[in-house]
Amino acid sequence: MIAALEAEEAQLLRLLATDLKALLAEADSDKPPKDPLEQLTGISEAAPEPPTDPALARLLPDGYRDDPEAAAELRRLTDTDIREAKQHSASQLLDTLPEDGGRVKLGEDDVVAWTAALNDLRLVLGTRLEVTEETEPFGGLAPDDPAAAPYAVYHWLTGLQDELVNALLQ
Repeated sequence: MIAALEAEEAQLLRLLATDLKALLAEADSDKPPKDPLEQLTGISEAAPEPPTDPALARLLPDGYRDDPEAAAELRRLTDTDIREAKQHSASQLLDTLPEDGGRVKLGEDDVVAWTAALNDLRLVLGTRLEVTEETEPFGGLAPDDPAAAPYAVYHWLTGLQDELVNALLQ
């Protein structure tokens, strides 16, 4: 797939993906040092605490809402891998993103990584903006209202993700 990005679009994606990586790394730094089992397998003996940041909790939700013990066990077994996969997708987006915009040729693996990273970016931004299915375009604000800009970014990310998903389906 070949995509073309304006310089401003590339800069915005770079900023958002960098922030996403920092959010995931910041949450990861709150974890205690790895025990020997975790160093070998990536699986901790103790389940990490669920994130308290709503955006991070949206990225790393509990697998079982009605069963805290099962949710903790699933988090113990999968948390490290999920975080690493999200970091990897954001890194791959950054690695293939042209610094100043322009044309970018994405292979299938790149498109998959971009799609995953864009989904994570949308989840974080949508959570911060409290977007729901009922949220009006531009958050109910006039499109030229400066406060509507984050909603415009959210919708732009949605459109970009949609284009990538359609490219994968062809």
